[in-house]
Amino acid sequence: MDILKPLVLPVTNREAERHGTVDLYPPDDVTTPRPAVLFVHGGPLPAEMKPTPREWPMFQAYGSLVAGRGVVGATVDHGLRTPADYATPAGDVRAAVELIRADPRVDGNRIALWFFSGGSPLSADYLREPPAWLRCVAFSYPLLAPLPGWPSDPRFLPAEAVTGAGDLPIVLTRVGREDPAVQETVRAFVDAAKTRLDIVEVPNGQHSFDIKDDEDASRAAIQRAVDLVLATMK
Repeated sequence: MDILKPLVLPVTNREAERHGTVDLYPPDDVTTPRPAVLFVHGGPLPAEMKPTPREWPMFQAYGSLVAGRGVVGATVDHGLRTPADYATPAGDVRAAVELIRADPRVDGNRIALWFFSGGSPLSADYLREPPAWLRCVAFSYPLLAPLPGWPSDPRFLPAEAVTGAGDLPIVLTRVGREDPAVQETVRAFVDAAKTRLDIVEVPNGQHSFDIKDDEDASRAAIQRAVDLVLATMK
């Protein structure tokens, strides 16, 4: 199964701390509160899927990767089951943010949210009215509008919400071999953005390049995206 493939960037995965639906990856020897990055998986995914996304090697690697850089990594299992219901996972993500910000090892005023694939519409709430604690929103091979035939909830339209993002830093990893329908949603988002937008290009990459395309360009893109996100939280 592709979901069990490791991240193409070699990372020694740490053991996660489990807190309900959230897994935390704290850095070693935390003596002062650190920034945190919450990685938000894609979907929709069936409720019976096992292992769940926070147990996938790639998300364990992302959490471990930022922990190794002195930042608290976090993953969340959210309930995106159908294209018709983004409200349920939105509540799950908000609860995860609250849990992370309340952790004494976390600087609650330095949080980044990193969305993947079909989880990306969940970013709209944070783009429309960015909270003071939000330092960055990042995307990897995102779906940024409903696909043809999907219902459209005006609350979850990032290309519309991003016009209100002000000077919020946004890091977007874009792949060249994307599905044309998904690629069009990214184009509309980039065209609409009025804020600082750093785009990491993976010209020969495909959707889920970070586990599918085991090549130097993929590794460089992952590292570049991490560098850009962490730079916003210094």
